[in-house]
Amino acid sequence: MNHSLNRIPAASVLAACVALTSVHATAAVKVCTFPGSPSASLDEAVARDAFAQAGIAATIVKHGIGDGDDDGVSLKELDKTLARECDVIAGFPRSAVADGSSSKLQFSHGYLRAGYVSIEAPDAAPQGAAKNTVAATYASPAQLIAVQQRSVKLHLENTSALTVEAVAKGQAQRAIVWYPAVVAYQLAHPPRRFTVAAAHSPYADWQLVFAFGPRTAALRQPIDAALDKLSNNGRLVTLTHDWAMPAHALDATANDDDAARFRDGPAASHAVAQHALLAMADANEAGDFVKIAADASGAPSFDQAQATHGKQLYSAACAKCHGAQLQGVTAPALQGPAFAPASNARLTIGGVFNYLSTNMPADKPGKMKDQDYADIMAFLLYSNGYHAGGGKLTADDARASTMKLNAGK
Repeated sequence: MNHSLNRIPAASVLAACVALTSVHATAAVKVCTFPGSPSASLDEAVARDAFAQAGIAATIVKHGIGDGDDDGVSLKELDKTLARECDVIAGFPRSAVADGSSSKLQFSHGYLRAGYVSIEAPDAAPQGAAKNTVAATYASPAQLIAVQQRSVKLHLENTSALTVEAVAKGQAQRAIVWYPAVVAYQLAHPPRRFTVAAAHSPYADWQLVFAFGPRTAALRQPIDAALDKLSNNGRLVTLTHDWAMPAHALDATANDDDAARFRDGPAASHAVAQHALLAMADANEAGDFVKIAADASGAPSFDQAQATHGKQLYSAACAKCHGAQLQGVTAPALQGPAFAPASNARLTIGGVFNYLSTNMPADKPGKMKDQDYADIMAFLLYSNGYHAGGGKLTADDARASTMKLNAGK
């Protein structure tokens, strides 16, 4: 993805500034960053330059966003933050796979491609089981990418910094980790260097953007115009130089359609362009990712009662990451044409169920009852247009299904 930012007429900027003045009067705009984010220093620097270029007074608020819980900061919490403590969030990670959006948020153009990569430490010399171990950050995209790789032991850490350190200390042969975390670790440990490679997954590609709530939606256009100018005069390249991913680590799975979505303002659809929960199963063979069969067969039957029960289970165990409306938050969306397209699906019902029952929920993978997993699968099918019938879906039926996950009629 590049920074091909669209210019907007001066009149639009003036109109946006007038609208902004009506909201904030003469107060400086409060720009928040995520607590503990490895890219926080970069986000602050880009924010200062972008707002200065736009001629908008701004102040950086480092603790405006709550720490959330072990699963991260929810969209509900972000909505509250943008309604009270913050006017804008800098360093919002947005992806074509799971863009973490809601209808209340609008986004600027991306100012840094900050994806997930695979790293190794040549001088760490892992021993024994560590040679076949991949480190990843718990309940993050890194975990979803890592679990798709064959014949490896997963080493989970609570933070991205600890994930990088697991490789540095030889506790794992390599790690799937967010690239800004690698940069931040190297800045804190100057002698340390890592070899960096592409993670080979559609879920690896992310952009850092500014996020605006309803009160400050008028800010988006002047900030996009400012980012455009900073890109054209080379300042943005200078700011992001040390954080830019190496060219050889950029994965070809991010395509032009994905890039176009980062040039849009509001999130147009909760389905986004996400390639689905198991899309990484169809990723580059060189990355040795699991492939899933996609033979044709009949859709397994399920009844309405279990779909209803599946919805309750989903709300309790899955909605935090996948969204209350299956729209995707910190994990992929599970509804819509990108998950269950009208035709030419790459996933099978059995493939999705096998992944679901083995790796989910992220905090207790594979720990639910077989029938509960089947009920959640029934809810996913129902939510994607499949009709309830008279027969109850069993785990064995779901597991054996080789039907492509095309949207039901």
